Amino acid sequence: MNEVPSSPQLQRLLAIMARLRDPQSGCEWDLAQDFASIAPYTIEEAYEVADAIERGDMVELRDELGDLLLQVVFHARMAEEAGLFAFDDVARSISDKMEARHPHIFGGEGGTMGETRWENLKQAERAEKGMASALDGVALALPALMRAQKLQKRAARTGFDWPDPKGSEAKIIEEIEELNTASSQEDKVEEAGDLLFAAVNFVRAHGIAAEDALRAANAKFERRFRAMESRAGDAFAELSLDQQEALWQEVKRDEETV
Repeated sequence: MNEVPSSPQLQRLLAIMARLRDPQSGCEWDLAQDFASIAPYTIEEAYEVADAIERGDMVELRDELGDLLLQVVFHARMAEEAGLFAFDDVARSISDKMEARHPHIFGGEGGTMGETRWENLKQAERAEKGMASALDGVALALPALMRAQKLQKRAARTGFDWPDPKGSEAKIIEEIEELNTASSQEDKVEEAGDLLFAAVNFVRAHGIAAEDALRAANAKFERRFRAMESRAGDAFAELSLDQQEALWQEVKRDEETV
């Protein structure tokens, strides 16, 4: 396999971060950070990468990938300062993982990478790390809908799942009733969570990623609402609910006829 030469720009970025974190001459803000304080920025940058992709803006994608790479370099630099690991260790770790997860490419085993094979490899990795539960390794920081779907998918591999969408459909109806009859705010929050969890299960049974579906619904709502505001102008907020609904239906019809 051909060796890829070290990137001068990557070395430049590593040197910049080392300079920013220099105890004597570094930046006060960068020096004040730790893993926990930087983590929200790391998550934010990942979302901005996804946003650039969704908008099809490749110039913005280039810049956002740079911002995300900076987060990796930042964490690696702090770890190196603490004597834990360095950037090269991060790169080595993911390289080792990718080779191990693709034995049909790098290990000479042949075959193809189907979902079952991929999951079996990941399960073996979790077992090596001492993870006993089928739910181990599902990151707490994932968006709630995505995490719910991953938890359900993991549980389903053990057989804990309804055989068809009818089960989760009935559960949704049950959870709606329980939310309607909940008395305390605490109970309402709990039942609302159960309802959303059941809804994720229902769309998962139809082979739909809940996070993607809701993101698309958000975009559609925002597009249509902005169109309503544009048509009504400053008077939009003064319209009655019936007038606003009529305007919504008008925007919807125009979209569907395009």
